[in-house]
Amino acid sequence: MSTLALTNARLIDPATGTETYGGALIRDGVIAALGPTVRAGTLPVDADIHDCGGLILSPGLIDMCAFAGEPGAEHRETLRTASEAAAAGGVTTLVCRPDTAPVVDDPAIIDFIKRRARDKAVVNVRPSAALTKGLHGNEMTEFGLLLEAGAVFFTDGARSVMNAQVMRRALIYARDFGALIVHHLEDPNLRGEGVMNEGEFASRLGLTGIPQVAETIILERDLALVAATNGRYHASMISCSGSIELMRRAKATGLNVTCGVSINNLTLNENDVGAYRTFCKLSPPLRHENERLALVDALNDGTIDVIVSDHDPQDVETKRQPFGEAANGAVGLETMLSAALRLHHSNDIALPRLLAAMTSAPAALIGSRAGRLEIGAPADLIVIDTDQPYVLQKAKLKSRSKNSPFDEARMEGKAVKVIVGGHAVAG
Repeated sequence: MSTLALTNARLIDPATGTETYGGALIRDGVIAALGPTVRAGTLPVDADIHDCGGLILSPGLIDMCAFAGEPGAEHRETLRTASEAAAAGGVTTLVCRPDTAPVVDDPAIIDFIKRRARDKAVVNVRPSAALTKGLHGNEMTEFGLLLEAGAVFFTDGARSVMNAQVMRRALIYARDFGALIVHHLEDPNLRGEGVMNEGEFASRLGLTGIPQVAETIILERDLALVAATNGRYHASMISCSGSIELMRRAKATGLNVTCGVSINNLTLNENDVGAYRTFCKLSPPLRHENERLALVDALNDGTIDVIVSDHDPQDVETKRQPFGEAANGAVGLETMLSAALRLHHSNDIALPRLLAAMTSAPAALIGSRAGRLEIGAPADLIVIDTDQPYVLQKAKLKSRSKNSPFDEARMEGKAVKVIVGGHAVAG
């Protein structure tokens, strides 16, 4: 039996939006007591006491979109390095993508990931499963067997399912199994040879643009299929005002839909591509500043439910290329919280709402009891210093790959202590 007490903290429960002052008593991996009564002088004699010094105590972050490398891409990332990066960034649960080699379309591969994570990872790792076999978009995977093995949702990762009949059947099966479909929004035919957001800036750089309609046309089709099937659907990452309006209307009509946004699209814009910075070549691409501001507003009003890191490590060989030939992707587990706090410091989004999009909202989608401050909840917690300044240096990143769009950026705020299952894993 182990007992840990976190005292003298500003408690923020994103699930309810409440803020109190006090502490949390953790026993055997769960929250045993909470609030102003948890203070020095009232604690068990065997408690290991940590004074938070008035800093914020919050549920740990839950990231629904992270490429963890294994199996097959250990040169980019491993479950160990991904989990260490997550812990450094205050992420206590990560959902790993299925677009590995082999693809996570078989229960045996889910079992491998779970066993590997149990032995190597320092945070909770939850596997997602492929929506279609081999990610080819033609044949559905075995939803029932994959759910039984431990899949938390179904997605084809960074690929869109272009066959509307396959998507329709997937939504019907998802409805019957109570499963969640998570879909990437990009029509590869409309994207064509595009490498960044279509517009004036792309023209000035001499780069082929990706039109917003490549995203919205897939979302509009999917929402029509959701209406026809009553399936449970989550748009993985939206990036433009057109998608916001589609989601807003869909929610207003009562469809069972949610959506996420990448922390990159929420805090950066196309100008950050600068002089062909390949670390800012992403999917979805960074958009115009007006689109970024629309995303902030949509997060504030609840149209956007979840913030994800879109952690997609790439090695030097795939990023040290001309912009048009470089691979998409950026690491993000270590910087999601710090980048999000930019929106808090600029008074764009209240801190409880910001944290809810990275804790209680994703927890509800993946069926986890984490993501909230309440007695009996898992003791996956972080202590946040919102004012701690630092400069991001890629050499210090825990991730095996170093392709961060925030390289050398001045950041303010980070997780200074990270607890998973009642045990400190960072700080």
